[in-house]
Amino acid sequence: MNDTLNFAGLATTPLELISFLLAITTVILNIRQLHWAWLFSIASSATYAVVFFDARLYGDMGLQFVFIAASVWGWYQWLHGAAAQPLVVTRLKRAAWGWAIAGWALGYALLAAFLDRFTDTDVPHADGFLTAGSLLGQLLLGRKKVENWIVWIVVDVLYVGLYVFKGLNLTAVLYALFVVLACIGLRAWSTIARRDA
Repeated sequence: MNDTLNFAGLATTPLELISFLLAITTVILNIRQLHWAWLFSIASSATYAVVFFDARLYGDMGLQFVFIAASVWGWYQWLHGAAAQPLVVTRLKRAAWGWAIAGWALGYALLAAFLDRFTDTDVPHADGFLTAGSLLGQLLLGRKKVENWIVWIVVDVLYVGLYVFKGLNLTAVLYALFVVLACIGLRAWSTIARRDA
């Protein structure tokens, strides 16, 4: 059922292709600030969990389950926000940036050590670093912070290389598209934040 097929010259599987399409839809809806993005995020995360398990990317697989929970939280945040008001796009303060980077570094150290010691992955450091960065990006996205797009640009550029290395070529193309979409999202949300400031 999940046999290899050729899509646009790339070897992939039906499940990876479905995940790809759901993920693209998610990011496009996020840029437009449509709360339905979270539903597509849940579906994409569920299917990508299986894809990443098959590729022995256990950090990414586990991250998909966190994304499902974070998507429920993000959906609620976008609809109800603070004081029963929907969230608006804002920027992080300088101190919050410091905490965000420190959290990313700590998450990386813990995840890479765990993956190296307790799994058979061949990329524990890359998987741990990108998983921790993705958690930060998701948190900032859920709070409608402009800087989520900066985190996603960094993470997605690095993911392209990781997925090429792991033979997930369609997913590598997806993450290259994510870089472009994240740049569009950064520009759009920066404009909104300036206008609302």
